[in-house]
Amino acid sequence: MITLARKKKESGNGGNGGNGGSTTGTPGTLSDAPKRISIREFLLVKEVQELEQNLPNTCKVTFHDPNVLSEFTLVISPSEGFWCGGRFKFSILVPEEYNMAPPKVKCLTKLWHPNISVDGDICLSLLRLNSIDGLGWAPTRRLKDVIWGLNSLFTDLLNFDDPLNIEAAEQYSKDKDRFQAKVCEYVSAYARR
Repeated sequence: MITLARKKKESGNGGNGGNGGSTTGTPGTLSDAPKRISIREFLLVKEVQELEQNLPNTCKVTFHDPNVLSEFTLVISPSEGFWCGGRFKFSILVPEEYNMAPPKVKCLTKLWHPNISVDGDICLSLLRLNSIDGLGWAPTRRLKDVIWGLNSLFTDLLNFDDPLNIEAAEQYSKDKDRFQAKVCEYVSAYARR
């Protein structure tokens, strides 16, 4: 796993054989100056290490490039509830404005869920910069909060009263058996482990 000391070294004079981090450009130009670590990168190094120690047992995080902590995949495999037996993949992108702005999250697995659209959009207060319920994003929140929130959408944060997929929520309120059957149909077709 990448460490803060390594990230600083790679960003500074030690990263490219002492040439100040520059591989192109003329001496004395801006590209010759040592790069600074952004606030986002500084926070991500610490938060990713913390995340690895506090991940729910139903979740797995994968970094496709271990040097890029701002883009990763989360897989949630619920062990109970309607979606038990499924494997749901989420793409998480941490914007440069982090921690003032929330990560951008998209569900990559098609599923039948009142708070996740069939297109992968997610209704979770924590992912909104401005939330009417007061539970939206705040600079004090961390990646682990996002992971736990997404995981909870399959258990206790399931919200049929403020749905994104209105059809799924209405189906649940009218006929729970048909709702369960449709969830199972989507899990079988798109989310098998």
